[in-house]
Amino acid sequence: MTAPGAPGAPAQAPGAPTLRALVEAAARVLAEAGVGSPRHDATALAAHALGLPRLDLVLAPPVPEGFTEEFAGLVDRRRRREPLQHIVGSTVFRYLTLRVEPGVFVPRPETETVAQVGIDEAARIATEGRTPVVVDLCCGAGGIALSLATEVPEARVAAVDASPAAVALTRHNGERVAAGDVRVELGDVRDPALLADLDGTVDVVVSNPPYIPPDAVPVDPEVRDHDPDLALYGGGADGLEVPRAVLAAAARLLVPGGLLVMEHAEVQDAAARAAAEATGAFEAVGSRADLTGRPRMLVARRRAAAPAPEAPAAPAGEPRPHAQPVVGDSQP
Repeated sequence: MTAPGAPGAPAQAPGAPTLRALVEAAARVLAEAGVGSPRHDATALAAHALGLPRLDLVLAPPVPEGFTEEFAGLVDRRRRREPLQHIVGSTVFRYLTLRVEPGVFVPRPETETVAQVGIDEAARIATEGRTPVVVDLCCGAGGIALSLATEVPEARVAAVDASPAAVALTRHNGERVAAGDVRVELGDVRDPALLADLDGTVDVVVSNPPYIPPDAVPVDPEVRDHDPDLALYGGGADGLEVPRAVLAAAARLLVPGGLLVMEHAEVQDAAARAAAEATGAFEAVGSRADLTGRPRMLVARRRAAAPAPEAPAAPAGEPRPHAQPVVGDSQP
């Protein structure tokens, strides 16, 4: 298709529908299909068909040859509830444009708030002249890890996912956004040896793990039919099996005082706090809200190991008793 405005681009035929009229008609089709943001999506699809990063309908160009047919095909895919991000091949997460692919969880705007908490902590550490060490568990397409790497370039960032497709996509996106040397590994957060070389050295653990309970199948077809089950369902009756594994991994990885930030469903805030407190490894355990005021993330700090009580001086000739490990703290 010849780009609109390019030399040799044909003028729009008299009486043919304008680009704005085509987009408005597409928005009506998408609205009837139940798409939540029909006009936004119709405009984004038109921009994609035109090869433009965005489209201003007030200054819309003439409709180029072949556009109407291509646009109709894209609108039909969206009408059938294929995710917009899969159709256009990318999504925006914070300041980054990330490639997205079928088979890998699509980053969501609400997770940008989760990333912000981790970014703020890493930036604070950097201003103290230290190098923040950050881990993104269950990284998906890499939105959290790559935002941290690009917004806090002093940070050393590692990202892990159990999906080979997600690991490959995070690596691709890291190159795409010039994120620097981000460590990306294939691994299961339930593996007690995951990132074992970082045990006790990490300043920030951020995670958007799968957390949907088995009986809470998502209503939206874009999620239910297109996001991979591995990235949706957290395991166990309450959906918190994988999040509990994130808690265990964070307890092992974090330095004393290190920060954990973990996304969860709005109805899981109390259960997530209880799970964190049950480990005995965290303090200052609380929930924070997303931009709509719903409790969507757990925030907690790694408890420092309590010093062993001073044993009374043993009488001469008697052995000194050994200190006992603190319950809930990782042991070397």
